[in-house]
Amino acid sequence: MAKPQPTKKLTLLSLILMIFTSVYGFANIPRAFFLMGYSAVFWYILGAVLFFLPYALMLSEYGAAFKKEKGGIYSWLSHTVCPKYAFIATFMWYMSFLIWLVNVSSTIWIPLSNALYGVDITHNLKFLIFRGPQVLGLLGILLVVSVTLIVSLGIDKVKAVASIGGIAVALLNLVLLICAVGVLLANDGIIAQPFSLTSPNPDYQSPLSIMSFFTFAIFAYGGIEAVGGLVNETVNPEKTFPRGIGISAIAIAIGYAICITCIGIFTNWQAVLANPNVNIANITYVIMNNLGYVLSISLGFSRDTAADIGMWFARFTGISMFVTLIGTYFILLYSPLKQLIEGTPYDIWPSKFRITKNDVPIYALYTQAVILIFIILLLSFGGQSSALFFSRITIMTNVAMTLPYMFLAAAFPFFKKNRDIKKPFEVYKSYKASVIASIIVTSTVGIANIISIIEPAIIHGLYINTILSIAGPVVFGLIAYFMYSRYEHQQAIPIKH
Repeated sequence: MAKPQPTKKLTLLSLILMIFTSVYGFANIPRAFFLMGYSAVFWYILGAVLFFLPYALMLSEYGAAFKKEKGGIYSWLSHTVCPKYAFIATFMWYMSFLIWLVNVSSTIWIPLSNALYGVDITHNLKFLIFRGPQVLGLLGILLVVSVTLIVSLGIDKVKAVASIGGIAVALLNLVLLICAVGVLLANDGIIAQPFSLTSPNPDYQSPLSIMSFFTFAIFAYGGIEAVGGLVNETVNPEKTFPRGIGISAIAIAIGYAICITCIGIFTNWQAVLANPNVNIANITYVIMNNLGYVLSISLGFSRDTAADIGMWFARFTGISMFVTLIGTYFILLYSPLKQLIEGTPYDIWPSKFRITKNDVPIYALYTQAVILIFIILLLSFGGQSSALFFSRITIMTNVAMTLPYMFLAAAFPFFKKNRDIKKPFEVYKSYKASVIASIIVTSTVGIANIISIIEPAIIHGLYINTILSIAGPVVFGLIAYFMYSRYEHQQAIPIKH
């Protein structure tokens, strides 16, 4: 095993920036307003109260208690329930992030295209004999190789890039807030979208469609457990880690609510968002372009000048989101793998996966890169059948990604009841409070998952999507179950001399 190199620990600020980069999606704000208008704020607050805040506080207790562990959620669940339970949850969670990395390797170029050209030109890209998706595939491979090589240098490099991503998303929010207030003052307090608690979007009027948005709101808070494996990389972890999670959770919930409300100051839904060309994919750029335009008009600029300023606002959004996604990519290429390999029993994996360099499981990292590149090549050059196959794999991960939230929340009362586990930080002072919090979080995520499973079939008639959403956790769970059972069987076989 290579001698571990000294690395700089994460400070409170760098931890908060990493959590922001992992969880806070600026695109969730314009998407929420597009789907539900002001009423999105209610659902986001409800999601924060019933899921994000109590869940984040649970993670802060887990993290403080297992501050010396490298395995993140595996270590937490292994000590609290049992190793097999922990491995199934961790493997399912990791597979979801692996698919996320593949998806983002292609879509990350869309905000960069908007930054450089003001529009998305990724579908028209050409390079030598390659076209469109093939060029995106080559760019995706370049991204995987570059990020893998930088991550292999250690947590310092991940921290630096993730911090830049956190700063970028914070700056984007500041621009939205300051400019929205500027529009409000310039227009004597008159807002563009009249206040209403019902959605202006005609597609979000039925009870099921509204509840499906609640699922969207819940998932907008996902990802905070990705930093769980960095507890042992944090300065004074029993204090810094809970504080970082707590501060981030409150700031993210408040940030979502305020920024969604601010969009209504300068955006009239019918005038701007009812256009059939506006969709979930481009809504962020439409909103920010409109902000630049309305602000300029409010300050007395001509319409032509305002249109140019609006375009530069969209370009600024593109580069900010690109930088943020790069930061997220670094964290999620490193942290889930670190938790999976370093937390779980080494004998489950090939012996070379035990080798670390710069505190990174180097051969596991390179193996992950090879898998990502293979899938990207298959998607980019394999034709429509490969694209359809991967689309179905992606659907299979939607529920699988969130089930570990339920696993962690359901295990929390067992964690609290276990007196052998030293708990240097406690928010839930009583066992009863931990049970109530566990029931609330587990039920909330469970309901959100049920809605996300049945919605495609009931609303859109896509029964195959509903089946795949159920199949995903079952398939990934069975793979993990048999992997761990094989490991248990090997451990039970006596060594012959």
